[in-house]
Amino acid sequence: MARRTSRVSTDDSDVELDMTPMLDVVFILLIFFIVTSVFIKEPGTDVIRPEALTQDDLNPSMLVAVTSESEIWVNRRSYEMAEMRPVIEQLLQENPRARATIQGDEEAEIGVVLDVQELLLEMGVDVTISTLQD
Repeated sequence: MARRTSRVSTDDSDVELDMTPMLDVVFILLIFFIVTSVFIKEPGTDVIRPEALTQDDLNPSMLVAVTSESEIWVNRRSYEMAEMRPVIEQLLQENPRARATIQGDEEAEIGVVLDVQELLLEMGVDVTISTLQD
C-alpha cells in the first residue's frame, strides 16, 4: 500500500504563536478591574465606637479616627491636632465635595473629637460621628 502525501506542505521548523494579542487583552482587563474597583478608606487604627440607637449608612470620602489615647488618625497615619488643617486641605483638594466621618473611641476625650469636628465644619466639610448600631 502506497503512502499518500499531503497536499499541505509542512516544515519541520518550530511553530511559534504570537502572544501580543493575548497580552493586550490581559492588560486591558487589568486596567478595567483597577479602574472599576472601589477602594475602601480606612483611618489606620481600630477604635471601639460607642453604641447608639440609630445610625445612617453613609459613604464618606474622609475617615478620621480618634483613639482612646486621643491620637488622631487619617489615612493610616497619626497626626497632632495642630497638623490637621493641612491634611484636611490636601484631602479637600483631591475631593472638594468631601464628606467626613469621625470614628471616636468610646474612651477618647470628647474635647479632641469635638475639636476635630469643629475644624472640619470650619473648613466646610459635612461631618458625621460614627457609632455602633444597637
